[in-house]
Amino acid sequence: MTRMPVYFLSHGGGPWPYVEGMKQQFAKTEREFRALPERLPSKPKAILVISGHWEEQAFTVATGARPPMVYDYYGFPEHTYHIQYPAPGAPELALRIKALLSGAGIALKEDAGRGFDHGTFVPLVLMYPNADVPVVTLSLQSDLDPQEHIRLGQALAPLRDDGVLIIGSGLTYHNMRGFGRSESTPVAEAFERYLRNAIEQTDAGLRNEMLVKWEAAPGARSAHPREDHLIPLMVIAGAAGEDIGRTVFVDHVMSVPMANYEFGRAG
Repeated sequence: MTRMPVYFLSHGGGPWPYVEGMKQQFAKTEREFRALPERLPSKPKAILVISGHWEEQAFTVATGARPPMVYDYYGFPEHTYHIQYPAPGAPELALRIKALLSGAGIALKEDAGRGFDHGTFVPLVLMYPNADVPVVTLSLQSDLDPQEHIRLGQALAPLRDDGVLIIGSGLTYHNMRGFGRSESTPVAEAFERYLRNAIEQTDAGLRNEMLVKWEAAPGARSAHPREDHLIPLMVIAGAAGEDIGRTVFVDHVMSVPMANYEFGRAG
């Protein structure tokens, strides 16, 4: 089986595919997310999502066979609190993840009740609208240590050879007070240039070092007052191994760039 690429996706704001006005704002993201499956060597056997919207004290994997929904947003239309994305879970994949992490000396907890937050279901409802690919979610660790999340990704890398698509879901800019403000544009663009330069490094060690030291980048703390939406990129960089990153696309919404990265596409 051909090795799967790995992706960092900027998932946008709230349940935007279900909200008129926002859907139009994110028209480019919608189009590109719908096209992503065409970039894969085959349909995934399962999808593993690491979302910026799930943190636990220790890494935690969702083990339920029928994951529920998590409506972790506020102030949206009533119908967005009834969205369903009925993809099955994959308890066998959760067990495989536990074994891989145990082999790497990384502690892992289990949560049979955890469901799909919008960092998970927003990209997936566009990529696989029939919800016919099993999905497992894995939390961040709440210390948000970039090196530890790279190590997590390195432990997960063998899944790529098992037909599992690994997605880190966050945003390259996540400052709630900065969205929609013109003065945020140069800050967000400078920070995204740093990230792009990092992921395009031909030396994976240098790439990972640049990501670990992300706070030294121009505008870093203005772009991410708290780095929960950035840390999924660290997991993806770890899972990428020696593969060089590239930008799949950048959308510009609410005055800031929202970039999406790929490592290891075949061909």
